[in-house]
Amino acid sequence: MLMISCNYPSKGRTFLAGKNLLGLLLFLAPFLSSSQTSLRSQQSEKDFVKSNFQFAGAQLKKTLAETENGPKSFPRTTDRNGKLLGSSMEDWTTGFFPGSLWMTADFNKDTTLESAAIAWTEKLEPLKFYTKNHDLGFMMYCSFGNAYRLTNNKAYKEVLIQSAKSLCTRYNPAVGCIKSWNTFRSWHGNATYNFPVIIDNMMNLELLFFASKETGDTMYRHIAVSHALHTMQNQIRSDYSSYHVVCYDSLSSKVVARETAQGYADNSTWSRGQAWGIYGFTMCYRETKDKRFLKTAAGMADWYINNKNLPTDKISYWDFNAGEPGYTPGINSKALKTQTNPILRDASAAAITASALLELSRYVNDKKTGEYRNIALQIIHTLSGPDYKAAPGTNGGFLLKHCVGSIPHGAEVDEPLVYADYYYLEALKRYHDWYLK
Repeated sequence: MLMISCNYPSKGRTFLAGKNLLGLLLFLAPFLSSSQTSLRSQQSEKDFVKSNFQFAGAQLKKTLAETENGPKSFPRTTDRNGKLLGSSMEDWTTGFFPGSLWMTADFNKDTTLESAAIAWTEKLEPLKFYTKNHDLGFMMYCSFGNAYRLTNNKAYKEVLIQSAKSLCTRYNPAVGCIKSWNTFRSWHGNATYNFPVIIDNMMNLELLFFASKETGDTMYRHIAVSHALHTMQNQIRSDYSSYHVVCYDSLSSKVVARETAQGYADNSTWSRGQAWGIYGFTMCYRETKDKRFLKTAAGMADWYINNKNLPTDKISYWDFNAGEPGYTPGINSKALKTQTNPILRDASAAAITASALLELSRYVNDKKTGEYRNIALQIIHTLSGPDYKAAPGTNGGFLLKHCVGSIPHGAEVDEPLVYADYYYLEALKRYHDWYLK
């Protein structure tokens, strides 16, 4: 793989990663000098976060206006002409838009956005009985979870608890995992698997931990821990990289395949999958204090940030091994046909990683705390620059550009994605609340 500077994102324009690195060093320098200078730098960082939330508020209002005049579905991405594209209520991404509204309304003290957050959240209430896939954590905890955190509305808590009950219907005690999709058809065209588990599923466990704490019923916690332990055992490689999809035999509980759905190849590491793992195992450690989860989260984080194929600005390629010798997509995957030169970055993976690293930095030793925090800040500042942040009033109202949904499916290639915005805002909020107050 050619790893020069990383021409990203547009043709004919070179992204100077070194400039971002220099900017980060200049930002960190004051913290190593006098306290007076440190306070000034801290204030500038508070202003930096504030300005990005103000930008988010304006962009979200643009999206809201477009949903009033056009599609009534949940915002997800844009088409090639920058026109807003939405999804049905049952899409896995529907919780992110109301979640972004809640975070931005809270930070900006914006009652207009708060009213919109309530309306878009409550549209999702019927999903509390949804059992067709594993994504209820994304759909309900990002929406109703933020709503309950900020309003303490007991009705929202009951929705979350019922959602957790629905998610538990997909747990198989023999396998020890929550079934992700109902089936997974291999890109190799020779098999369909009936009990696939994807690394993304780690993110849905937070809903179960919440339900266990709120109800006192340890069933939810048991299922979450079991799923995390089996994922740790079967989905994380010895070097702490990750498989995207692990398929089980539901009767014998044995692993029958390790493949990819959205990554480049079965043996490659899909960057957003690695980010889901860092975030998910960090969250599991927070909820359990089980050091196995902390070791896994840190191992996955170290693999990510020390990888030879990670660009110097820390915005990862969509897959760490895309185009490398020894990694071959399945015959039915569009990865080879859709692949571009230079290889595309994925701002969504970077945003998730930044948010995860900020939390992980709170649980490790001092040396690692500084390392994880500083890399998270480098990612946040890079995403907040013109190469990745949209110009005001553009991008269909989305905040970030240059995300990758699924190259093997030929879908959402170099487009904005609603979940990239959500985790970018969460990273900004965590930075502000944990390191700037």
